[in-house]
This record gives sequence, C-alpha cells and structure tokens, in this order.
Amino acid sequence: MGNERVIIRMQKNSSNNDLAKLFHTLEKKGFMARYVPYRDDCLVMVEGRPDRSLALQSIPGVREVVTTSTPFPLASLESTNGKASAVEIIPGLKIGGGEKTIMAGPCAVENRDQILECAKAVKKAGAVILRGGAFKPRTNPYSFQGLGSEGIALLVEARKATGLPIISEVMSTEAIEWMLPHVDILQIGARNMQNFPLLKALGKVDKPVMLKRSPMATVDEWLQSAEYILLGGNNRVILCERGIRGVETRTRNTLDLNIVPLVKSLSHLPVIVDPSHGTGIRELVAPMSLAALASGADGLIIEVHPRPEEALSDGMQSLSVPEFTSLMQSISRLIPALAVPEGSEKKCTSVTVM
Repeated sequence: MGNERVIIRMQKNSSNNDLAKLFHTLEKKGFMARYVPYRDDCLVMVEGRPDRSLALQSIPGVREVVTTSTPFPLASLESTNGKASAVEIIPGLKIGGGEKTIMAGPCAVENRDQILECAKAVKKAGAVILRGGAFKPRTNPYSFQGLGSEGIALLVEARKATGLPIISEVMSTEAIEWMLPHVDILQIGARNMQNFPLLKALGKVDKPVMLKRSPMATVDEWLQSAEYILLGGNNRVILCERGIRGVETRTRNTLDLNIVPLVKSLSHLPVIVDPSHGTGIRELVAPMSLAALASGADGLIIEVHPRPEEALSDGMQSLSVPEFTSLMQSISRLIPALAVPEGSEKKCTSVTVM
C-alpha cells in the first residue's frame, strides 16, 4: 500500500445507509476508513489503495474517488481535481478564488482611540478586513503582551463602527470557545503552527482559520499542520507566509515568496502573505507587498498604525496611514495587470484589507 491514500467524495444527498455500505465494503477488505464531515461536503479517507474490484465508484452515494500519495491529502490540489479553493469570511466576501484580499490594522490593540482611528483609516483606504492582536506572544516576556479580552471587545466595537470583519490570534484551546462569537477569522500564529491540540480543536469549529507558517517550517510541515484542521472537518483554512529564518540579519525574516507559486502547485488552499513580519522594516513592506501579489498570493496582511513611532508592538514594521493609502493605490494599479485572460475561471476583482 505504501503511503497511498484514497479520498472518496460523497454525493451531497448521500444517506447514512450509503455511508454504512461503503464502510462495510472497505472494512471487509481490511481497509481503515475515516469519515470527514464538512459543512458543504463530506469525505471518506481510506488508508491504502483499494483494488479496482471493489468498484467503489458504483456504490450508491459515491461521487468521486481520488488517489493521492501526498502526506497532506486533504490540503492537496489532487483532492479538488486541480481547482483552487476560496474561503468565505462573511456573505459576499471570500479569500481566494482569484480575488486579491488585503488585511490591515495594528499589530496590537492598544486602546479604544487607537483601534477606532486605525479601523476607519484602513477602511477609507480600501480595507475590507481589520487585523488586530489582543493576545501577543512575544519573545521577551517583559514586552507588551496585549490587552486580552479587552482587546477583543475593542475590535468588536471597531467592527460595529466600520463594518469590517476582524481577525485576531487565538493562542490556546481554552480561548476558542469564548472568542468564536466575536472574531470572524481565527489566526494561528507562527509559534503555534505545530500546536497540535490547538489545530485539532480548530478543526471542529465552523469558522475560518488562518495558519501562519513557522519561520523554521518546511512546506510539507506547514501543509501537514493545515491537514490537522482539515481532518477535523473544518475546510475553511487559509495559509499565511510570514517569512523564514535565514542567514540575513538586516531584516527580521526572509520573506519566502517563491513559496507562493510552489504551494499553489501543491495545494488548493488560499495563500496570504505577511510582508510586515516577513521583512520587519517599514520601507520594505510596500515593494514586497506588490511582489507578493505578482507572485500569485491571494492577498496580504499588513500592519498599520496611526502613529508607528508610538506603537507598543512592531512599530518599526508598521505603515503609517498615508503610507498604507499610497500602497493601496499602487495595488489598485497593479491588479489589472495581474488579471488573467478573459474567459479564465480566475479573476482579480476586489481589494480586501485586514
């Protein structure tokens, strides 16, 4: 059998009897099978490659049978027959599917005036999603750690004032339940990319999850972390490249843009790029943002602060409001040049800012 796996995609109207017959057929031949319930679909994962004599395609309820040898079968492009996925955030707003989505906001929520001022400014510049950290995992334990639940409450207030959906980082399984009603996208930070209990718990929620790549992670490790979430039944996963640790010391990280087309050749999941953490230098954020979109990224997540020199976290890599507005204008000019030929499935129609 090797490392081969079979993904069986069921008809949307398949019954429990259909599933029972499929499992009985597989188990009778000694195959391990696992049911993966998605909101809009349901899959059966099979370890190994069943013989054709089983005629799985003829079993009632079976829509499609896909064989793959990748270590991340659900995240693989094979699982969707080469079609890229889009993740719905709120009705009318998706990440992926050919659209370019920009997320913007402060690294950390500091106070009411700061987050409201920033939210209104990024929306005016073209934002559709507001980012803001309420829990800040910091290398130095004496650095500002965020406002916690107060920060989430302030983000909710900013959403009411602007209509922008919000994304914020969840750091523990205990925090998921109370954050769920308030946050539109749950972010897994780079330090938690391989926090497997957290990944498994987020696989059980009906909420978009953005998974940041660890600065020391390979592509396969990153995609296998995404697989934990997908296997739990949550298929609303977004990947985020935010730089890797290299030999260069003049930048915070090395923004690994060649990873964007590489991942897109392997996985159907949308890919966002974080040029703020990827460079750590304000002056590099704009050119790397444009380069990221040109490389095929589905969008960006950018740190913006009304007064970067006063920021309690990551001020050196945060754009001022005028700088962000200028970048958005450049992005608007770039997008038409990135549009695919007429008649293609992919399109570049909207700009989204977090």
